[in-house]
Amino acid sequence: MGLNIREIVSRKEVDVSKFKGKILCVDAFNTLYQFLSTIRQMDGTPLMDSKERITSHLSGIFYRNIALMSEGIKLIYVFDGKAPALKAKTYKKRKEARDIAQERYEEAKQEEDYSTMRRYSSQLLRLNDEMIAESKELLESMGIMVVQAPSEGEAESAYLCKENDKIYASVSQDYDSLLFGAPLLVRNLTISRKKKTPTGYIEILPEMISLDEVLKELEINLDQLICLGIIVGTDYNPKGIPRIGQKKALKIVQEHKTPEAIFDSLKEKIDELEEEDKFDWKEIFELFKNHDVNNVEINFPKVNYDKVKKILVEEHEFSEDRVERQLDKLRDLEKAGKQKSLDKWF
Repeated sequence: MGLNIREIVSRKEVDVSKFKGKILCVDAFNTLYQFLSTIRQMDGTPLMDSKERITSHLSGIFYRNIALMSEGIKLIYVFDGKAPALKAKTYKKRKEARDIAQERYEEAKQEEDYSTMRRYSSQLLRLNDEMIAESKELLESMGIMVVQAPSEGEAESAYLCKENDKIYASVSQDYDSLLFGAPLLVRNLTISRKKKTPTGYIEILPEMISLDEVLKELEINLDQLICLGIIVGTDYNPKGIPRIGQKKALKIVQEHKTPEAIFDSLKEKIDELEEEDKFDWKEIFELFKNHDVNNVEINFPKVNYDKVKKILVEEHEFSEDRVERQLDKLRDLEKAGKQKSLDKWF
């Protein structure tokens, strides 16, 4: 679901080569769901092996990350831990949306309407514990660092980017990362380079969003941006305050300045909300300002080629030839890295 402030946040399109030699911190759940929703068959169902185990996420992890690593990018995947209790409302809304999508998917299936089936199928997919564990195992065997966050992955990723100058940016499709204080957010990094539209294919480039530049352009500070997010709706108060869009919310936070003054001006509107949609702004504000995070040492694992093949080829029946061709790219990267280290001595 995530925060929607797209209309008021400026973004800069860049080529993926911009990130060569950089370390990027990836919001793992956000990215894995992206793989599940985009890597699908004609009828919208995910890729599966002969035992009907979903493999779309493994395919995305393997092929797309190797493409990024081949560009000289080093990756850290940050996984969600225990969700805050406030997120219960969001989970309830997601379940309701899945139930509706399931009904419409079944109707389209009976009519053999593949286009509609594909549209609703992406809303039915969920990551289970086995898929998460296997994703971590594959990532580490590819030489990608895995971090387990104590709570929200976006918060942990933002924290690591702030505290460690070796990490260049946080990667996620959601703007929530900015509210957690990510200095630099990258969107559209792991999706396909081309997207099909009614008029043909368009190229999708990575987008960079600088928190400092956003705050400067909007003439607000981070506290005000958090308040703006709460007004339009976050994962902790999905409905926000009805009939207040992004631009109106911006005017409100610019006018009233402090969180207390901002929400005092909106008290009547909040009181008018349905009971299940009411929220304590201070509780949500505190989650964004002081989220539960851990500091970790940056340490990339070595590539384990045999383990990669065991997971993909032996366990899930990926093409051995295709997997080997991709692994050759990792071997070339390793050789280039070793040669670069040797060159320092001459």
